[in-house]
Amino acid sequence: MRILVTGGTGYIGSHTVLTLLEAGHDVVVVDNLSNSSEEALRRVGELAGREAAFVRADITDEAALDAAFAEHAPEAVIHFAGLKAVGESVTIPLDYYFNNVAGTIALLRTMERHAVRTIVFSSSATVYGEHNPTPYVEKMEIGAMNPYGRTKEQIEDILTDLGASDPAWRIALLRYFNPVGAHPSGRIGEDPQGIPNNLVPFIAQVAVGRREKLMVFGGDYDTPDGTCLRDYIHVMDLAEGHAAALHYLQGHDGVHRWNLGSGHGTSVLQMHAAFEKAVGSPIPYEIAPRRAGDLPAFWADPSAALADLGWSTTRTVEAMCEDHWRWQKNNPMGYALSLEAGEEPQARPSMSPHPAPYRIDVTAGDPPSLEQALNRAVEAAIAQALMEGTRGVLVTRRSPCTYTVELSRIVPFGTTLERDESVQGR
Repeated sequence: MRILVTGGTGYIGSHTVLTLLEAGHDVVVVDNLSNSSEEALRRVGELAGREAAFVRADITDEAALDAAFAEHAPEAVIHFAGLKAVGESVTIPLDYYFNNVAGTIALLRTMERHAVRTIVFSSSATVYGEHNPTPYVEKMEIGAMNPYGRTKEQIEDILTDLGASDPAWRIALLRYFNPVGAHPSGRIGEDPQGIPNNLVPFIAQVAVGRREKLMVFGGDYDTPDGTCLRDYIHVMDLAEGHAAALHYLQGHDGVHRWNLGSGHGTSVLQMHAAFEKAVGSPIPYEIAPRRAGDLPAFWADPSAALADLGWSTTRTVEAMCEDHWRWQKNNPMGYALSLEAGEEPQARPSMSPHPAPYRIDVTAGDPPSLEQALNRAVEAAIAQALMEGTRGVLVTRRSPCTYTVELSRIVPFGTTLERDESVQGR
């Protein structure tokens, strides 16, 4: 099948694209790269042994979508693209409604023009709001409590109305919970821009030295250890859930809703302990006051997905942490940067009694992404220099699009020296 995936270079999208390619589907990805990297798609191609087509476009741009549909003739769509940070949605709600809701309308209008009426929509457990008892089941009334959740709820309403208006539509609404982990190869994973909004990527960045410590918000909830309980799902289980939903739609029209979750809660401290075990060393944390709006506990009832799709989670919390750590330690600054082969991240000196030289190679295909990657590398190196008492940071230009950033005990701290080796033919 030819499948168009919006947001396919993002965290969940890239893992789903890999799952689809490995299942033999032809995939075209549409993404504007505003919160992701094309490098993810390149690595997906390496892992799958074949590539997905890529169209850099915004889903609000109907002309660009028309061109993509005309060129690639997809038979179905999996829709991930959209803004996704709950806190940010409160401060810039118009951006969320425009990108998420108006963007989805533009996508659906394009699908209608090209007679494509099969779509799997990446919804969210946030549509359940704050007042439903756990576990959450699909028949509950929904009522999101923040702009991000309301965009998901509104899109669900639009798709429900669309399905009622035309029986040719085949629609899956997937309400998933807390995706974590990474592909077991460590080649693709979650690469949040800025401070992570979710627990596990934050723990991982503390473990690799990018953050000082984990703040645990609330230690006095009515839960076994006093911290919040959440339903965590391995991103590969989630990707397989999207593929299963798409397969189901081949034989069923109408609108269908499924929770994708594990069916049980894991506390913040339990997840922290599991990640410490994966890392093999302590990860500092501090109990802080509760945050307004945090629920003590919620998790999914995934029995409908099991009954209809034959789908359930198969990967444990331990596997989630092991896979997420493998990704993070091999890619300490995400897709933009990587360590030399065989090196371990040394941003937290206690991780190894014999630290390897701190070095990051920076490669990017065009000047804007190169500048961004280089700035991130230098910021990380300066932070490391402060921790180790090193004098400065050395940046070596090895080719027009390749740099090496490393610590120097010769360059005075407070300066960044760029050495150009490309003129020497290296």
